[in-house]
Amino acid sequence: MGDKDFSSQLEQKKLLVSDGATGTNLIQRGLPSGKTSEEWVLENPDKILQLHSDFINAGSDIILTSTFGGSKVRLEQSGLADRFYEVNSRAVAIAKEAVKNTNIMIAGSMGPLGHMLKPMGLLDEKDAEKYYRDQAKVLSDSGVDILLVETQFDLTEASIGVNAAISISNLPVICSLSFDRGTKTMMGVSPTKFAQTIGKLGVTALGINCGKSLDDNLNALKELADATDLPIWFKPNAGLPKLTGTGQPVYDVTPEIMASHVESWIASGAKIIGGCCGTSPEHLRSIADVVHKIVM
Repeated sequence: MGDKDFSSQLEQKKLLVSDGATGTNLIQRGLPSGKTSEEWVLENPDKILQLHSDFINAGSDIILTSTFGGSKVRLEQSGLADRFYEVNSRAVAIAKEAVKNTNIMIAGSMGPLGHMLKPMGLLDEKDAEKYYRDQAKVLSDSGVDILLVETQFDLTEASIGVNAAISISNLPVICSLSFDRGTKTMMGVSPTKFAQTIGKLGVTALGINCGKSLDDNLNALKELADATDLPIWFKPNAGLPKLTGTGQPVYDVTPEIMASHVESWIASGAKIIGGCCGTSPEHLRSIADVVHKIVM
């Protein structure tokens, strides 16, 4: 099978390619409005498998499980809380089918819980910790290679997610924030504060994903690189979405435009590179082509 150790692969290859978007690609492939990708893990697994395979064929070294909203509290919204274990374990099984007989790694995706923590919201920190710990455990037990606490905006919640993941597993843990206010998250967290707080918790890498424009994400990347010596995971959106007449978001950054920015991302400190919302397999292939030329 080969080596699926994240740190070893990064040391050997110097740069790694992650995958692209899950949600926006599944919408393009028929995911109905209001339905989650976790529902398709159960109802339409072939679509999930095909997307993983398309990213692998495009050059991904790492793919993410379709479990972004797979915490029990998030699954309550789609009536799947009682199938929590099944959703997460099946999502990992689909990803394992996609990567079989390769060295491609699987990152177990854990997104925000969807509720504000007290005192701003109603969610107790102990409950939040249990939701993350439970999801991290099933993802780890099911065979992921990395645990990814992603698209975070609240530093307290991100810390809870990271500590929960570290507490149940010896797997590498990566934490990624979404700087959707330029170089601040919606809760006002800067890349510097992110590095100072989460960087001390034992994570293997820090990341930036989603966010705003490519320029805004680049500025966030530069600030983060100045504040940490840890490897940086970088998955920006393919620009900003525009709604079509059908209500589906369209991202106007082409694969060629996306690829033209890759060298600047690497020069600014990115070590694991992919794309978030709007990033198709075609975008990912263009990104991977540049990365592979640089490391050759």
